[in-house]
Amino acid sequence: MSMEVIVLAAGQGTRMKSRLPKVLHPIAGKPMVGHVLDTASRLKPSALHVVVGHGGDQLRDYLAGRELSVVEQAEQLGTGHAVDQAMPAVDADSTVLILYGDVPLIAEPTLRQLLKSASQGKLALLTVELADPTGYGRIVRDHDHRVTAIVEHKDASEAELSIREINTGILALPARWLKQWLPQLSSDNAQGEYYLTDIIAMAAKSGETIDAIQPSCEQEVQGVNNRLQLAELERWYQRRQAEHWMTEGVTLADPERVDFRGDIEIGRDVSIDINVILEGRVRIADNVVIGANCVIKDSEVGAGTVIKPHSMLDESQVAEGCDIGPFARLRPGTRLANNAKIGNFVETKKALVGEGSKINHLSYVGDATLGKGVNVGAGTITCNYDGVNKFQTEIGDGAFIGSNTSLVAPVRVGAGATTGAGSTITKAIEDGELGVARGRQANLKNWKRPSKQ
Repeated sequence: MSMEVIVLAAGQGTRMKSRLPKVLHPIAGKPMVGHVLDTASRLKPSALHVVVGHGGDQLRDYLAGRELSVVEQAEQLGTGHAVDQAMPAVDADSTVLILYGDVPLIAEPTLRQLLKSASQGKLALLTVELADPTGYGRIVRDHDHRVTAIVEHKDASEAELSIREINTGILALPARWLKQWLPQLSSDNAQGEYYLTDIIAMAAKSGETIDAIQPSCEQEVQGVNNRLQLAELERWYQRRQAEHWMTEGVTLADPERVDFRGDIEIGRDVSIDINVILEGRVRIADNVVIGANCVIKDSEVGAGTVIKPHSMLDESQVAEGCDIGPFARLRPGTRLANNAKIGNFVETKKALVGEGSKINHLSYVGDATLGKGVNVGAGTITCNYDGVNKFQTEIGDGAFIGSNTSLVAPVRVGAGATTGAGSTITKAIEDGELGVARGRQANLKNWKRPSKQ
């Protein structure tokens, strides 16, 4: 039997007080609905449907390029109405899993458990017990402990309000039941909406088996309605990531002060100091040391490399044994070979830095290729941009670039060549040559400094 997923993402989210649709607010750098869709995709559904409404254009832009169908809920008439909008495209012989774009951290094993139950011809309902169930629909059971209904908080009696087991809204069931029961929903309730939860009573009345399943922890099914709840889930997610990496052999100076925001891989015996952010696709090999307040985004870091505090790496590849920072910035396209050094207040961009080469401090090197064993003095600049086009600088093996040198690209400095400090180099320097390009010094005797009138 095939399986299809319907993700409800049409809510306005007024309590977020934002022009951004609620489901596009991020957890760990990824929109909440992105977490849901990625988890759903790992289940290999035959079809994936997303119901959109408020902020539909922004949401459609985010969803563009994914293998899914977008369904519009023009009027916000409740969860039952939202699911009904997707049903014409759903195969009647399939199993349907219903998820929510603002419940981002639902786990794959929990969903597989639901689907296993639903594939056996049951209505599989995800419930959880909360210390404070205020605002949630309550799970009503009979004397045999069988689920008979879900009562929304606003419609609940005093006795029903005392129930701690609540509805998460996540369920799986045969599609044919949905096609049968959704047209029977009524909006005769406190909110004037068509509640999806009313199908539970229909299932019980029809004698169908309702299987209530609980997640491993309540955060899995925690929804987000405001920025406080968003922050709470963010911290829970980050703590869980920190615990995972510590069990994998990573040392974190403070697990509460490191953020993992993407597709991260970390080797063993890696040490990460406080306030480090790993974002996007990051690969860190064994024995790397990362100092405080560093940001590493979409980059690879080779074994034994040391990244000193306050450094930033973005779309860069760093080989083994490199030394970076403090206060270094590696911009996109930077490639460091083994044992290269990028020192304090150095910025690189589209720079290929050869094995053992050093750019120690206070320099900008962009659109450049450096060979092995190059030494770049303080204050060096590759002048790679004429206001319209970018040009390349090439520096050969073993070259020595004197302090405060400006290399006006396109230009080549040969192997073993040297530039005199303070030079502005506009022509090629051949292998082994010394290039000096600076004004002659003149000392004026009897010089009097100007004084204030």
